[in-house]
Amino acid sequence: MDVFDHPYLSGLFGDPELAVLWSAKAQVAHMLAFESAFSRAMGAAGRFDRHLAAQAATHIDQLALDPTTLRGGCARDGLPVPALVAALKADAGDTAAAIHAGATSQDVMDTALALTLQGTTTLLDARLRALNDGLSALSDRDGGADLMGRTRMQAALPITVADRVRIWRMPLIDHRARLDLARAQTERLSLAGPVGTGDFADVAADMAQALGLTTAQPWHTDRSGIVAYGNLLALMTGSIGKIGQDIALMAQQGIGAVSISGGGGSSAMAHKQNPVLAELLVTLARYNAGQAGVLQQAMVHEQERSGAAWALEWMVLPQMAQTTGRALTAAIALVGDIKRMGDAQT
Repeated sequence: MDVFDHPYLSGLFGDPELAVLWSAKAQVAHMLAFESAFSRAMGAAGRFDRHLAAQAATHIDQLALDPTTLRGGCARDGLPVPALVAALKADAGDTAAAIHAGATSQDVMDTALALTLQGTTTLLDARLRALNDGLSALSDRDGGADLMGRTRMQAALPITVADRVRIWRMPLIDHRARLDLARAQTERLSLAGPVGTGDFADVAADMAQALGLTTAQPWHTDRSGIVAYGNLLALMTGSIGKIGQDIALMAQQGIGAVSISGGGGSSAMAHKQNPVLAELLVTLARYNAGQAGVLQQAMVHEQERSGAAWALEWMVLPQMAQTTGRALTAAIALVGDIKRMGDAQT
């Protein structure tokens, strides 16, 4: 059990909205969407019997599949798609001939990942905008207040609240632009067949349009877009972690450059008000920094497909996405809880 769905640690680390996007239920729904769109597009192209293809797509659309039924097949085959396809064909009759034939498991799962990242990007972008808006409002309210600028954690020269908040905001704007670029690298249909050489030129455009994705060259072993996305998540949490670190330092007793409502209590010292959300931002930044290094190893695929490198993504990327989502909700809440920012004497 991880901290994101732990019975009590999830109260600190959990992100219910991101958890839904990365849930097994959502992944199965995306895989079924691929199979339905594939049958329809293959029928429209005349590569499946048109009547059977339409029936197959309708059959897939109406299927309610419990993700837990794929557990045994996943353990046996190393991935869930063979069991999923078997379930689709089990009571499909003649229409089974128009289900999955010519596609491969990685086409299904990578397309499901593309759809997941599409929803993730939309949600993260909205939260980045909300955080930037919150910081802008903070600067409008307290921007003229004085702060002691600090270098190497020593008093340096006077600055204003607006100066420090400006440094916090600038990377957020850049990250939103990076997310736009990431869409082109990740929101892509995967349709290349068993060894990445399948010719689906007459099918891909229809499928991509149906799924809201773009067509792309085969990317079974080119994981640069996925790894770059993970690196972007680490950059985002790093920038947000810097905000948390600064606020935690400003909140120190004896400095008092920020006043935060709420905060965390101590079981032993009633006088303490711990900057819990600020600390959380630092923890999440450090976690994603480590995970980005692990994800980088998913770049190395042997020949036309790797089971080892590919599976590494399944372990790491969902955690990084939820970490980033939680960093954003925590940062938005933290900024909203700031009652005053500026040196106490002002």
